[in-house]
Amino acid sequence: MIHLVTEIVRLLLIVMIAIYTYDSFKALRSNTSPEEANLLYFKQTILLYMTIFCSSLVLYLHTNDQRVIIITAAESVLFALAMLIYKNVYQYANKPLVNNMCMLLAISIMILTRLRIEHAIRQLFMTAAALLVTCIIPLMIEKLRLWKKLTFLYAAVGIVALAAVAVLGRETYGAKINIKVGPVLLQPSEFVKILLVFFIASMLYARTDFRQVVITGIITALMVLILVASKDLGSAFIFFITYLVMVYVSTQRPVYLLAGVGMMVLAAVAGYFMFAHVRVRVLAWQDPLSVVNDQGYQICQSLFAIGTGGWFGSGLYQGMPEKIPVVTTDFVFSAISEELGALFALSMIFICISNFLMFFNIAMQIRDQFYKLIALGLGTVYGIQVFTTLGGVTKFIPSTGVTLPLVSYGGSSILSTMMLFAIIQGLYKRAFSEGDLHEKKQKKRKRA
Repeated sequence: MIHLVTEIVRLLLIVMIAIYTYDSFKALRSNTSPEEANLLYFKQTILLYMTIFCSSLVLYLHTNDQRVIIITAAESVLFALAMLIYKNVYQYANKPLVNNMCMLLAISIMILTRLRIEHAIRQLFMTAAALLVTCIIPLMIEKLRLWKKLTFLYAAVGIVALAAVAVLGRETYGAKINIKVGPVLLQPSEFVKILLVFFIASMLYARTDFRQVVITGIITALMVLILVASKDLGSAFIFFITYLVMVYVSTQRPVYLLAGVGMMVLAAVAGYFMFAHVRVRVLAWQDPLSVVNDQGYQICQSLFAIGTGGWFGSGLYQGMPEKIPVVTTDFVFSAISEELGALFALSMIFICISNFLMFFNIAMQIRDQFYKLIALGLGTVYGIQVFTTLGGVTKFIPSTGVTLPLVSYGGSSILSTMMLFAIIQGLYKRAFSEGDLHEKKQKKRKRA
């Protein structure tokens, strides 16, 4: 009986997330009427809760653990609260973005419950705390006028935070990425990447001459070098790409982009010769089977899991994802692919892509250059992090140890990503309050 339910739910989950993903792209259309949009959001909400309840049924049947019921009830209430906050407190909230955030978090809780229920409980607590912290951010972004004036404060806080990790942080898998503050383990680079976006935007929104670009580049390079010294090369890559994209969009000069790509190639070669753990990861990327019992074990287990799952997956509790090292953080995508299937995993990727497109769509509709650059920069951070994570677990690029936003286990990652989403919501709300989007919506309604 349990096996039958598992098989039915496995197929149901694929169908539901496929429909949800299709709707998330429909939500990007600019000619959708308010009635159609509300129906779309309601449909997404139903699919979200059906996904939660169906997966929880299988999780409970396999474990007979009462904590699964508590987790299901808690996350259902939490997501309902998130939707109510953004619907009632923020009149012009981007509802598809809220739904996508909740769906990715639901997938995270589901796979963590399957892998390590203690991690799922902690993730749920961290998500609740992050919601409480971030729910006021959209209001702060809209009302406060000081964001453009804190240019060098962003840089100073970012540099000090990264330097503290380089000096005091503890080493994990060859890199210093965490620092312990009392009982809490923090990863400052997750938050500094947001400060970096605000710093670059405040430097370049008014002036884009060569001197301003160079000053911005020097301070960004200092952050990147501190990350390199900490051997946190994944974050260094995200920082550098974000800088390149924002500079290119601000200046519209390809020479900066080409020069940056050239410097990145040289830095990659230098990093290969300077750091032993980089050479290990490159070797594991080039031919993991030749070192399957040593350096290539992690990536091989990841590829085996993805291949074993096939298109439709083996079903929850029917695979062996626990054999993948650091499966709840860096390689959570592999576990999802094995038990829920490539179709489910691809749908999840497309939900991330729809988030990325929403960020850039919002950026294009904002008049103020400062806030436009922030939306663009945060979209770049999000997109590059998703690409880096998925590229590492699928052997497209060497593994960098970067987490999948909203899906991987980790408090710093959850809080920073929810902050990022909240800032985007604030920018969206600000655009409405200033009349940019509101005027366009009114014109479209009159045409209809």
